Amino acid sequence: MFNIKIAFIGTHSCGKTTLVYELCTELKKRNFHVGQLEEIARSCPLPINEQTTKDAQTWILVTTISKEIELLKRYDHLVCDRSVLDNYAYFYHKFGHDKTLFDLVKSWVQTYDFLFKVPINKEYLRPDDTRTTDFTFQNDIDKKVDTLLEETCTKFHYFKNIKDCVNLITKK
Repeated sequence: MFNIKIAFIGTHSCGKTTLVYELCTELKKRNFHVGQLEEIARSCPLPINEQTTKDAQTWILVTTISKEIELLKRYDHLVCDRSVLDNYAYFYHKFGHDKTLFDLVKSWVQTYDFLFKVPINKEYLRPDDTRTTDFTFQNDIDKKVDTLLEETCTKFHYFKNIKDCVNLITKK
């Protein structure tokens, strides 16, 4: 068996975490050996959201890569709450492109077997002690994700429902 890496991508507070749990549950019901990677930004010791710093976003990016490598050694399938691409969107939004990080993201994003772009869902934008509830910021990040998908020529699927995700993954 070979490893399959899946990520739900998009802006913060659009329901990705809920979808990660749902997809893991469905794959486990089909006897897949599945691990999950929670959103790294939640454990970042540095400022995030509108107050983020270059160090914070770099930490999130490299920690994500490190955790993906670690978990893919333990599980056949890995479901990620974000990819490097949508993590980088926060850096890009505040600081513009960084050639070194952007080249890393362009290369690393190709290691995902499936990316599912989750649309904004306003009912998920609520206070949670981590993410901002500023809709303008959320929308700006979502647009940056779309821009980065285009700039990197990354193949992805628009999220429709868990059943479609499971069908795509189990056909591979």
